[in-house]
Amino acid sequence: MPQVAVMINGKTYRMACEDGQEAHLLELAKTLDGHVSDLKGSFGEIGDQRLTVMAGIMMVDEVFELKKNIQRLENEVAALQTAQSATLSDSAAKEQQVAKNLTRVAERLKDMSGKITEKAKAKPE
Repeated sequence: MPQVAVMINGKTYRMACEDGQEAHLLELAKTLDGHVSDLKGSFGEIGDQRLTVMAGIMMVDEVFELKKNIQRLENEVAALQTAQSATLSDSAAKEQQVAKNLTRVAERLKDMSGKITEKAKAKPE
């Protein structure tokens, strides 16, 4: 299992990770360090542990917000799928009605054509 040295708040920590996850772990540590640095800039030296806890809470808050956004988007997708399904059903019903109407019109035209043909045959020239 590879080990990676990460730096958070000026301190180096050796951490183990899965093979191939080294760059990801470094990126995560960089993000956490950025939050700690931002808090340190806002609040000054309030203690390493407190800064780390506050940064962790900020990151968990971001995760919660992202989860809420994902849920909202999933709900929107479900609503759009329902609307699409209803639209497709409505469209299919309208297509069936148009087909029935066209069949009726074709039958009437056939009847009319037959009548015209009969009249034309019955007429002496």
